[in-house]
Amino acid sequence: MNTPTFRRQRGFTLVELLVVIAIIAVLAAAGFAAGNAAVQKAKRTTSLATATAVEAAVNNFFTEYGYMPVDDAADTTVETNVDANLITVLSGLETVATPKNTRAVKFLQAKEGKANKNGMIYSADGKSVTGLYDPWGGGYHVMLDGDYNERIAPAPVGGGGASLNGKRVAVWSDGADGVKGGGKAADDVKTW
Repeated sequence: MNTPTFRRQRGFTLVELLVVIAIIAVLAAAGFAAGNAAVQKAKRTTSLATATAVEAAVNNFFTEYGYMPVDDAADTTVETNVDANLITVLSGLETVATPKNTRAVKFLQAKEGKANKNGMIYSADGKSVTGLYDPWGGGYHVMLDGDYNERIAPAPVGGGGASLNGKRVAVWSDGADGVKGGGKAADDVKTW
């Protein structure tokens, strides 16, 4: 007597498919986190390079002319996304009657940014600078030694100010969180 044999159809069960989908989701999440960390590290590196370039430009300006590129008798902080005058002076693009950079020396060269992020933003005609932005869309803070005593005390995010002796300039960015006076101090980018 022949008994019918039952053969299992080929394919995957619902449980097997769900396990495979869960494994793929975990691997994708791990890959995304690693990719995001790499992007943030690249932005921090770019921000530090630009901040260091601004610091060097101010020091070179002082060496060339013997005075600071701003007219303040006290230590002052300039935000490059609000006041582009400092960046204009350092870029040699002044159009005023009595420029500070009389020889129009280009002390600062930074890449051109887009959409108020990651570089220098120029006016529509390209003849003047409207701001200098970090990779997250914030400006750089530039503290200048206006009283010429080679002592400044910058106060970046988190209130972790430092007293810097022997420096004429300090530059920092608020970092990824973009918060002034609070937020994560660990994500700030500083030149000291």
